[in-house]
Amino acid sequence: MIKSKKIAIVYRAAALILATAGLLDLVGVFQGEFHSGVLYYYTAQTNIMAIVLFVLLTIKTVCGLRNNNENTACYFPRVSMVCTINILLTLVVFWVLLVPQLKGIWPLWTFNNLATHAITPLLCLIDYILFSEPRRLEYRDVYYVTVFPLCYLIYSSLIGLTGYVYAISMTDGLPIRFPYYFYDFDRIGALAIVYIVCMMIFFLIIGHLFYYIDQKVRKPINVEILSKK
Repeated sequence: MIKSKKIAIVYRAAALILATAGLLDLVGVFQGEFHSGVLYYYTAQTNIMAIVLFVLLTIKTVCGLRNNNENTACYFPRVSMVCTINILLTLVVFWVLLVPQLKGIWPLWTFNNLATHAITPLLCLIDYILFSEPRRLEYRDVYYVTVFPLCYLIYSSLIGLTGYVYAISMTDGLPIRFPYYFYDFDRIGALAIVYIVCMMIFFLIIGHLFYYIDQKVRKPINVEILSKK
């Protein structure tokens, strides 16, 4: 673990800029447009979550640099853990489940795609690994990880069922009322429940893994790189 607040500020400010640029590019701002529908997707919402996290971490680290009594760059470790696991699902689901469906019809290697589906999730994970202190998590945090995905599942389904159309199917020309095929009840029926249960299990496994590493594996290491007292 790195305790240097100077390093943390540089890293977090750079991560904030990259994450923000990726999301703005995704919604079309750099092209002079604004695709508001993109914001309904889990990818955009977890990237917004990451941006808010980096804003809070950057501000708190800058304030902490002025306080010589703080010998740490660890802030909001429990929130950071929950946000990190939530956005890691964006990375895993996209590259494992969605890419096989999108090959040839979605530009995979653009900046906004790589930023929102890979770079930002990894930046969150690296921040947590580098700057969070061990023994700061509580066991209930493992279950807090599932709160946002379940809320997203409910509300994204409800707006579709009440009339919102996420897209028009290129296969049958019918409206798509669910944002992701793996819980598109219109097309895969009860199989969607299997996908949902598997994802919740995945969340709980990753949450338990983070908790176990935090409690049993990680040890406090006083690493003060480029900082002197």
